[in-house]
Amino acid sequence: MANTKPGVRPANPQFSSGPCAKRPGWSLQALTDAALGRSHRAKIGKAKLKLAIDLTREVLQVPAGYRIGIVPASDTGAVEMALWSLLGARPVDLLAWESFGEGWVTDVVKQLQLKDVRTLKAGYGEIPDLKQVNFDHDVVFTWNGTTSGVRVPNADWIAADRKGLTICDATSAAFAQKLDFVKLDVVTFSWQKALGGEAAHGMLILSPRAVERLESYKPAWPMPKIFRMTKGGKLIEGIFEGETINTPSMLCVEDYIDALQWGKKLGGLDALVARADANTKAIADWKAKTPWIDFLAVSADIRSNTSVCLKVVDPAITALPADAQAAFAKQLATLLEKEGVALDIGAYRDAPPGLRIWCGATVEKADVEALTHWLDWAFAEAKAGLAKAA
Repeated sequence: MANTKPGVRPANPQFSSGPCAKRPGWSLQALTDAALGRSHRAKIGKAKLKLAIDLTREVLQVPAGYRIGIVPASDTGAVEMALWSLLGARPVDLLAWESFGEGWVTDVVKQLQLKDVRTLKAGYGEIPDLKQVNFDHDVVFTWNGTTSGVRVPNADWIAADRKGLTICDATSAAFAQKLDFVKLDVVTFSWQKALGGEAAHGMLILSPRAVERLESYKPAWPMPKIFRMTKGGKLIEGIFEGETINTPSMLCVEDYIDALQWGKKLGGLDALVARADANTKAIADWKAKTPWIDFLAVSADIRSNTSVCLKVVDPAITALPADAQAAFAKQLATLLEKEGVALDIGAYRDAPPGLRIWCGATVEKADVEALTHWLDWAFAEAKAGLAKAA
């Protein structure tokens, strides 16, 4: 019997986990007010950058007293600035349960070569024992593991009376999950994630405690110009008022402002989180009646509502050798891309074989629901192909 294709296609097939889908209704016409051909140091350029910072504070609900800066090199640049500028004053606890967390471990241990370091690791789909974290130490962690679909359940595990700093890579959590800033000293993210902005620009948010560290501690290693946030032992306040360290793209700035204004008009952070939750629930409802698929995250309380990672659990597939399982998962993504119903949903290259579907706020629930029917179609097609090959 032929495997019938579903009758409804996602209106937008873009489910990439970064760069992520643009907001609904986006077009280039939304960017016609961009300060193109103008210096970012001119009055208009500074005003645009300051507006981006102010809207970030409003929509993300960043407390007064926290500095917000636009920095180069996406989330990676923001995290690197924090690691190189702040670490070394205290012992460090590193938490890793997916690729990007592992990357920060490499930076601290092999590049900065800090010796007084503990690494708490967990495999894909799991999370380290958060009770083991020592908050006399500086703590580095991802809020949401983009490549594993595993996030911290909340910030309750973070000590309010901590002596060390908490440095949080929140790039696939910001604007989709509630970040408890009282428990966070450094928060980083990039424009191309949850609001679907353009790439290469990062955001660095510093608590007063982080600023105090910057002004009272000088790392033992040379500091590249692009990482320098102090001068004469004082914070360079201009960085956090729109005077960027290097030249930003004013077209990308305009696009970020457009996304922030869309989020504000929608209802702010609560509305953005609700959209991501609804998208993920659509996947969960489908999974509940679909025996061949499961979440990579081992429990619902640590399951991401943005980078939703799935694994094939059909016994006929899990009985195959590892390379054949990987090929099967890749075939699912290929079939869906050929049909033009889902783009870029293969698992991250370092993650277990499977699918990764972005469910952030810029994705429409109706498109997620339509996609689930196509996932069933692709599975039936790929499995039939295996049977024919046998």
